[in-house]
Amino acid sequence: MTRTGIEDRSEATETYMICLDVDGTLVNHVGEMSPAVKDSARAIVAAGHEVVISTGRSLGATLPVIQMLGIENGYAVCCNGGVTVRIDTTLEDGYEIIERKTFDPAPALRALLKALPTAKYALEDDKGQFLSTERFEDASFGVVATPVTLDKMLEATAVRLVVFSTDATAEEFGDAVGTLGLSGVTYSVGWTAWLDIAAEGVTKASGLEALRMARGFDIERTIAVGDGRNDIEMLSWAGRGVAMGQAPDEVKAVADEIAAGVDDDGLAKVLQDFLMPKAA
Repeated sequence: MTRTGIEDRSEATETYMICLDVDGTLVNHVGEMSPAVKDSARAIVAAGHEVVISTGRSLGATLPVIQMLGIENGYAVCCNGGVTVRIDTTLEDGYEIIERKTFDPAPALRALLKALPTAKYALEDDKGQFLSTERFEDASFGVVATPVTLDKMLEATAVRLVVFSTDATAEEFGDAVGTLGLSGVTYSVGWTAWLDIAAEGVTKASGLEALRMARGFDIERTIAVGDGRNDIEMLSWAGRGVAMGQAPDEVKAVADEIAAGVDDDGLAKVLQDFLMPKAA
């Protein structure tokens, strides 16, 4: 064992570490996985490759995807790198949490509240619970958020702080957040005016790199596929970074290649090509 809960797989020289985003990659923007994507992803798992779900979703919202793909043993990086779990269906819960990257959300939360007083706020704490200052639910949470006072939220230890505004576009929201000078945290803006904040230096890539080293994969044997701004670091990190066709230009700019869009089964085509490499 090279890290607690992570088994060394340095002898697995013929397998790849295939890191897959969920929303906009494995599933479309209404949460549906096409038969072609499901079949190709399950084939990759069955072939013995290390499929790592890497998502902004919390664990509770990630587990159904893991089950759908037939992953019985493996790893997942959730909360944009904030939580790493080991999947093992023989365990009582079917998984164990290897690591949670936490931070004090109070400084960022105070700055955001001052600049964006009408936005909605929620955070995932160090126990996996979601706290919110008002009614704020989202499928990516995986649990029902608990309404709390602002003082309680400021006192919490967070894995992830989420901000949602209906008053701006994603670009306008990103520009506004960029002027706040947030320090000690890492943040990314989603498709809508949605902001995810994690501990400083924590991204999907940071969680995946720790797994890669512990599992003994060469960087050349890593593949990552994603479509969001929170995938930029992951696509830059991977030996082969693939952006989905509907990804924003800044995401495509860091990728090694561009796949078809999620509505055109872009991931399935990438994985099928991987499963059936062209003859030399």
